[in-house]
Amino acid sequence: MNIFFIVIGVIVCALALFVAYRLLKVKAQRKKLDEVKHRRLQPLYDKLMGDKALSLDDVLPFAENMLTRYDVFHLLKEHNKLAIFPIAYYTLVKGAESSLATWLEFPTELDACPDEMEHIKRVTFDFDAEGNQVHYEVFKYRVNAPHWAADNGWMLGVVGPFFDDSEPYDFAHATFSRVDSTVANVSPEDEAKWVHEHISLKR
Repeated sequence: MNIFFIVIGVIVCALALFVAYRLLKVKAQRKKLDEVKHRRLQPLYDKLMGDKALSLDDVLPFAENMLTRYDVFHLLKEHNKLAIFPIAYYTLVKGAESSLATWLEFPTELDACPDEMEHIKRVTFDFDAEGNQVHYEVFKYRVNAPHWAADNGWMLGVVGPFFDDSEPYDFAHATFSRVDSTVANVSPEDEAKWVHEHISLKR
């Protein structure tokens, strides 16, 4: 009996150490990624803090890049400079695209920005008895070899929930992608429904 409890204790300790290791590793990865994001925006931030006025030409490269678009929008908003944010990128879809790209880049997810991403459609569900609706933007994306997910082909990603009064670059707390959900085996509607029921409604 004593041996049994010793074995159980060893297993519990091993699991606790593994969980602690994973938490520390994820924290370190998040810190490293935050530093990378900061460096990407540093040139624009330096200009913003300098004496020279920012122009549309200064902002455009950051708005075009999926990995900086969301952050540069909020940086300009914080400094009351949204007038120079390119109007072509001031849409719910463009904001959602950037949200998904930055989410996928995290090491515990895809660990990369997609090489290609395309918006497929908006999927809408009834939200309450008052007739309000909730919307999700569904994208397909893929990565090139040698990335481990290259053989998956086009994968699905969902961003939301959004409502009729949602603004571009509102925070979408149910941004999510199951990398095994591909256009070949799951419809955009079914994937959005899964995210709505298992991610959005659980938060």
